Amino acid sequence: MNILFFLSPKQDLMYVYDDFTLRQTLEKWENNRYASIPVLNRQGKYVGTLTEGDILWGLKKFHGLDLEAAEDVPISAFPHKRDYKAVTVTTSMDQLIEAAMNQNFVPVVDDRGSFIGIVRRQAIIRYCYEKARTEQKPQSQRLPEYAAVH
Repeated sequence: MNILFFLSPKQDLMYVYDDFTLRQTLEKWENNRYASIPVLNRQGKYVGTLTEGDILWGLKKFHGLDLEAAEDVPISAFPHKRDYKAVTVTTSMDQLIEAAMNQNFVPVVDDRGSFIGIVRRQAIIRYCYEKARTEQKPQSQRLPEYAAVH
């Protein structure tokens, strides 16, 4: 199985640039329900992950911050509790699943390190669930016969 099978491409995702201000970030994030989003530099490289918690702790750091002042605070001033580990399209499925166990999504970069999208943990779980259901169908069809004998 190839990682690209699970990929949500960059153009379909919400992300922010590391030179965005807090206000730009909040306005972009406002209508989405994501708990965390990728952060890219202007060259398109993945530089980290920003979480709602990072924003909240950053707001505490900049106490007394109002929306006007948020125009002057770069999002890069907000420390990240942790950054999600990125993988490449050649990463093995085992490594992808291991990364997805510890993070909501797995950033995917190309050979040059440019961000191309994410793999959502939900997509991996759905695939594994469907595969398990498909593999169990022949067994479940035999089960009534087995149960009738006993």
